[in-house]
Amino acid sequence: MAIQIGNAPCSWGVEFADDARNPPWQTVLDECRAAGYGGIELGPVGFMPEDPSVLGDALAQRELKLIGGVVFRAFHDPGQWDDVLDGAKRTAAALAAHGARHFVLIDSISPRRAPTAGRPIEAEQMDAAEWAGFVDRIRTVAKIGADHGLIAEIHPHAGGFCDFEDETERLLDEIPADTLCICLDTGHAHYAGFDPVVFMKRHMQRITYVHFKDIDPAVKARTIADRTDFYEACGNGIFCNLGDGEADLPAVRDLLLQSEYDGWCTVEQDCDPTSAVSPVDDARANRDYLTSIGFS
Repeated sequence: MAIQIGNAPCSWGVEFADDARNPPWQTVLDECRAAGYGGIELGPVGFMPEDPSVLGDALAQRELKLIGGVVFRAFHDPGQWDDVLDGAKRTAAALAAHGARHFVLIDSISPRRAPTAGRPIEAEQMDAAEWAGFVDRIRTVAKIGADHGLIAEIHPHAGGFCDFEDETERLLDEIPADTLCICLDTGHAHYAGFDPVVFMKRHMQRITYVHFKDIDPAVKARTIADRTDFYEACGNGIFCNLGDGEADLPAVRDLLLQSEYDGWCTVEQDCDPTSAVSPVDDARANRDYLTSIGFS
């Protein structure tokens, strides 16, 4: 299969299924295909139809593959466990129905951590009991994915409790590789202050999925200094077009090729759905950039 390039609904500003600002799901599929991609992620479960026949027909008509999906829920909050389980079970069922493999787990943004996104030294840490529960919830959801034939992957993300390099390493130490793999997001790594290329060199055998994202260093610096909300930062253009920021994507490409990576890499350019930026134009520009650095 070699490396294949997909995109995701978050590149159209879709973060939550019930957001009235979301574009129609059919538009996202149409524009993803028109921009030159062969696959797409599910997006937040409920955004696309959960009836397999409806979504299956829509994907087939556009010659798109469903790549995977994200459980972006509050793993850090035991009081929201029912919501986490609901998202996990529905996402796993939707992915399995279409032969997708990537079951990406993200601890959603916490009010305790949002103000210190990008500030690892200042960030509040869980106590021992909180951490143990957090790890157990991730382990439990990873098993739900495995039971559906999926690859469970942790995705460090700004504003959650799996964000910075040290806590990501701690989580990887406590949950074995046969239970939890890694979805590395190049933009979120830079946001958190660690080098994704160095991280990849250390963990390449455990990285089963990659999100291509670039980050504007000037916007990032202002965001961190001003403690700007994550979604406001997205609206400010913190995640710029690929090749326009600080992510060394040619080095990422080289590592993928050297390791004989075989599978999907997905463009994610989180944005504000009400901004004047055209998602399909950005999607085309990002696809063209990836072609220019050697991704077919």
